Amino acid sequence: MKKEYMGILFVGLAVIFGVLISNLYIVQAEVGGANATETGTESFTVDSPGNVTAFAGNVSSVNINGRSSTQAWQGYYGNVTGTLVLTDSSNNILYDWNVADPRGEIMFSKNDSITWSNIQCFNYTAAGTFADDTSNAGATSNFGMNLSQIHDEFNILSNHVDSVDRTFNTTGGLGHPLFYVSSLQFSAGECQSTRLYVNSQYQASAFDNVLLYEPSTSSVVFTSVVEYQGSTGFNGDVQDFQALVLEDGHGTNTAVTTYYVFVELE
Repeated sequence: MKKEYMGILFVGLAVIFGVLISNLYIVQAEVGGANATETGTESFTVDSPGNVTAFAGNVSSVNINGRSSTQAWQGYYGNVTGTLVLTDSSNNILYDWNVADPRGEIMFSKNDSITWSNIQCFNYTAAGTFADDTSNAGATSNFGMNLSQIHDEFNILSNHVDSVDRTFNTTGGLGHPLFYVSSLQFSAGECQSTRLYVNSQYQASAFDNVLLYEPSTSSVVFTSVVEYQGSTGFNGDVQDFQALVLEDGHGTNTAVTTYYVFVELE
């Protein structure tokens, strides 16, 4: 098992971090960095073993059912507070508004410098040539990273049950709601998305996660749509967001991955 703290919530999540995102001083309709504080860490509790009986000369049919940790995904959940501000370039505040129940998105990327005006839907069948894709801002990538390349980066085989396309597996009418990133509109169901669990069960109305891509830095952006006024989460507690990000824990890989957290509030 990778790392002593690695675990799952059923199939989809690995380590679960409670995250309180607060003290956000950003301009409306702009994506900014977030102050993200980890407030707790939990992981999968290994099930007790079953048993069988053996008697010399017997041959027995045995059905086995068990649970194991995903080695590809990290989970986050938590609450969001913040401030909408009217400032100059030195962040001198002319006026501000506290946002106790925000709308917006929480974004996670391995890159700490994203050109948000270029953001677009991740495309599983993109060419993978990394040619100029900026003209597809607010639409779907044509030339950027594709499914095979993201699997290679995180050491995922295409037939793994927790592969990217088996996790972010929804588009169209059953997909994410309409949302905006840096004044770019993404129509409902436009991008690859998934929904995280409520009370440990699949549900079809909350905690939308969307797979985005930024071409100028070749960055994958894992995006969680904030639940306005919160919603009951995977553990029965009210959460503002639940999110998945990729993390390679296959084989002997015990290294941790740093993700930078961004937020856009409304």
